[in-house]
Amino acid sequence: MGVFALTLRFFHAEVRKLLLIIGLAVSSIILFQCFSFSYGKIFVPSPTSKSSIVKLVSNATTLNDSNMAELFINVVANDTNGSDSEEEARYKHNTLEANTGSDLSSEVNRYLDSSFSKFKDQNSHELKSKPRITQGKSLISGHIASADDGSTKVMVEIAKNSEKMINGPKPTTDYGDVVPFISAIVAAKGLQNSNLSSGTSSSFLGANLSSPRNAKTSIGTQHTNFKPLKIESAISVSQMNSLLLQSIDSSRSPRPRRSSARDRELLSARQEIENARASRKVPLLHASVYQNISKFERSYEMMEQILKVYIYKEGVKPIFHQPKMRGIYASEGWFMKLMEGNKKFVVKDPRRAHLFYLPFSSNMLRSALNGQDFQHVKDLQKYLKDYVELIAGKYSFWNRTGGADHFLVACHDWAIKLTKNIRSIRALCNSNAAKGFEIGKDTTLPVTYIRSMEAPLENLGGKPPSERNLLAFFAGGMHGYLRPILLQYWQNKESDMKIFGPMPRDVEGKRKYREHMKSSKYCICAKGYEVHTPRVVESIYYECVPVIISDNYVPPFFEVLNWEAFAILVQEKDIPSLRNILLSIPEEKYLEMHARVKLVQRHFLWHKRPVKYDLFHMILHSVWYNRVFHIKIR
Repeated sequence: MGVFALTLRFFHAEVRKLLLIIGLAVSSIILFQCFSFSYGKIFVPSPTSKSSIVKLVSNATTLNDSNMAELFINVVANDTNGSDSEEEARYKHNTLEANTGSDLSSEVNRYLDSSFSKFKDQNSHELKSKPRITQGKSLISGHIASADDGSTKVMVEIAKNSEKMINGPKPTTDYGDVVPFISAIVAAKGLQNSNLSSGTSSSFLGANLSSPRNAKTSIGTQHTNFKPLKIESAISVSQMNSLLLQSIDSSRSPRPRRSSARDRELLSARQEIENARASRKVPLLHASVYQNISKFERSYEMMEQILKVYIYKEGVKPIFHQPKMRGIYASEGWFMKLMEGNKKFVVKDPRRAHLFYLPFSSNMLRSALNGQDFQHVKDLQKYLKDYVELIAGKYSFWNRTGGADHFLVACHDWAIKLTKNIRSIRALCNSNAAKGFEIGKDTTLPVTYIRSMEAPLENLGGKPPSERNLLAFFAGGMHGYLRPILLQYWQNKESDMKIFGPMPRDVEGKRKYREHMKSSKYCICAKGYEVHTPRVVESIYYECVPVIISDNYVPPFFEVLNWEAFAILVQEKDIPSLRNILLSIPEEKYLEMHARVKLVQRHFLWHKRPVKYDLFHMILHSVWYNRVFHIKIR
């Protein structure tokens, strides 16, 4: 028995040792996986430093295409409206660059080909404000309330891929108040990694950060589980056309509580348009630049014959009834000015109206807040909601259709968010089909950068094709994530491709900018912070074929114009192939496109006294067209 007991005790000791060794090994593996990521990147939180919340430790070698890690950036800010706080910071600074305007943006939604890291980014310069002020009525009376800026709490997580982010360890860390500005470079195709650093945000991909919409934080500390941001694919032109047809076939516009004579007139107009005969070849129009020239001609004729618009008198300056007609957001101001001064379409009796105009300026709303302590975007949404409630309470017209026969025209980047709860027709510059722009109901407002109210068409036109010795041209500020990529691939690479950053803001710099556009076959219209850019209209002004690089951007007057007949639409992921795409276009096709740019040019021109088919009439026609094809009668 003694020998058996000793033997049993020996084996028990050996088992305990074995279990201890196994436990230590498993613990080591788990710890290693928790704190390290592939390719040498390590997430190192530094709770003792408020100026630098994130450190990225990376090897200095270039990443192989096949081993490119996926980079996701998640930000949790101290507000309840997602990405709004970074936009507030961006526009509070209110800086514009010559020749570029300040075309603006929200997030990275694409891949830049298989060699690029999938990079998710939602804007720059994170800023948050204290609890929101909800004094919507003060806007209607002209009083602007104020709020003090707070501080932002930002956390950034980097993971190899979305699966590991979901299934792997999810760090949760407490931090004090910080206001970090993060810049990042994602390596691709021979480009080397760069470290993330605090300070001014000026990076290759522009570390433009904002919080997920459903993120919530507390003042002082935060405890957050991270989730990967969804990367969406670009919507193609054919898909946009399908969405337009679906919108017409299955209109979601509410049926009016009671039909009116105006509704019956619109329904009759729709039948006339749908049954339009073959084009009579109006001298000013050419079939090749339209989706359906017969329908467009008949629709335009019907608009001129019957359309009546009522403009609400409510609302005080400068937010309402005070157009700003210079700068990058001038489109909304020019339309307001010309609409309010129009005698053909405007009626004083709202009972005669087919459409109702809300004379609100998104740009003037932003300007009215300039110099004030900033407020949250949701406060501005409430101001507009209060205005709608005011007219809905005073008149019966809004409630009759639920706003379906009302429209607004807004060019500021915030407009798509400020008006998201207003169920009217919206003419927006920021026509992002992936971010709330409704194809078929909403319409795209062209971005026209007006530098002179007295001479909006100054320097119009360009050189003939035979004298355009440049293949492509771009110049502009490094706004958003896309433009730095464009420059990284094509700046100083080919003698016939003039791809620059911002050009000088003096008279000579502006002259050179115009001359490059007038001398180029193709003008690159790369998105900035948002999907829209004034370069689209500038290209048409200077008779240069636009090359639009902006995923999910719905081009102006998409309802009637055939953009593929006179413009090149390039997906963001195809920037590395940009030169090959342009060189592959036969000379004969280029000449046709150049001629069509000149044909369509009349639709993008402002005139102090509106003329047929000009920009004022085209904007109004798009609103009319969308209303006609969404009309419902009980």
